[in-house]
Amino acid sequence: MDLPEYERALRRAGLPLLIEDYSAREDVFTRAIPFLGLWFLAMCLNGANFEWSTAANLVVIAVGLVLLLAPLVILNLRNGRRWYAPPQRVGNIELAIFLLVPPILPLIGGWQVGVAVMALIGNAVVLLLVYVVVGYGLLSILRWSIGRLLGQLRDSVTMLAKAVPLLLFFAIVLFINAEMWQVFGDISDGNLAGVVGLFVVLGAIFLAARLPVEVRELERRERVDPPLTRRQRFNVGLVMFVSYALQTLVVAIAITLFFVAFGLLTTSGEVINAWTGDEGEQIGSITLFGSTTIITAELLRVSAAIASFSGLYYAISVLTDATYRREFLGEFERSMERTFALRAEYLAAIRAAASP
Repeated sequence: MDLPEYERALRRAGLPLLIEDYSAREDVFTRAIPFLGLWFLAMCLNGANFEWSTAANLVVIAVGLVLLLAPLVILNLRNGRRWYAPPQRVGNIELAIFLLVPPILPLIGGWQVGVAVMALIGNAVVLLLVYVVVGYGLLSILRWSIGRLLGQLRDSVTMLAKAVPLLLFFAIVLFINAEMWQVFGDISDGNLAGVVGLFVVLGAIFLAARLPVEVRELERRERVDPPLTRRQRFNVGLVMFVSYALQTLVVAIAITLFFVAFGLLTTSGEVINAWTGDEGEQIGSITLFGSTTIITAELLRVSAAIASFSGLYYAISVLTDATYRREFLGEFERSMERTFALRAEYLAAIRAAASP
C-alpha cells in the first residue's frame, strides 16, 4: 500500500491521530470544507433584512461571499494553483473569515446585534464540532464500533450470556417490588430523564477514569513502538469508550424491551393498583394470547429506570470482573493488534520514502 492508503485505513479504524504530522489545519478543516462552505452560505442569509428590498439583501449576501472567496482566490493564484481549487491548508485567515463575516453581515443589514451574536456563537460551535468529529474520527469510530458490536453479538455472545442472567435476576427482584413502582410509577418524565442521565454520567465517569489505565496496559502488552503520544492514546481510549458505550446501550435497550414484555404478561391493572393506588395511566393496548393487555406509562417508566441501573451495573462489571474483561478486551486487543501492525508498516513506509 502507498501512504494515502495506509492513512485511509487508519481513518476507517477510527484512529486518525495515528497518522504522522496530523494537524487540524491540513487534515481536519480541509476535509470539512464542503460542509463549512454550506454552513457559511446559510449563515450569510442571516444578514438579510426583510425591511429592505430584495436587491439590497442580495448585495449584503454577495458581500459575504466575496469576503470569503476573495482571500481564497488570492492565495491560490499566489501559490500557482487554479483559482477555484479548494485550500490545502485552513489557516488563521480562513478561520477568521468563517467566524467573523457572517456576524458582520447582520450588523450591516440593519444593526441586528442579537442575530450577529448568535451567528458568532453558532460558527464557533460548528468549528468545535468539526474539530472533534472529524479530528478524532468519531463517525469512523461509530462505524467501526457498530460493525464490531454486531460481529460480537453474532459470533461471540459468551460475555453477554454470562452477564445478562445475573443482571436479570436482580432486575426482576426490583421489578416486582412495590416500592419501585411507587417511586418511578408517578415520576415526571423530566425527573425520569434526570435519573437516567445520572446513571449515564456515572457510567461515563467510571469508564473515563478506567480507560487511560487500560490503554497504557494495551500499549505495553502489544509492545507498541514507537510509543503512542498522549493524543494518540486519547484516540485509542475514545475508540474503546465508544465501543463500551454502544455495547452497554444495546444491553440497556434489550433489558427495557424484556421488562416491557414481562410486565405486559404479569402486571394487570389490579396488581398495579395494589402497588401504586391506581390502575395506571393507559397509553395503549396489545392483544396477547387472545386477551387484551393494557400498556401503561408506569410500566414504561419502571422498565426504563431498571434498564438504566442495569446498564450502569453492566458497564462497571465489564471492566472490574476478570471474566468479562478477558472476554471484551481479548476481542478488542485483537482488533487493535491489527491496527498497530498497520501503523508499524505505515511508519516503515514513511522511513523508506524519506531515505535517499
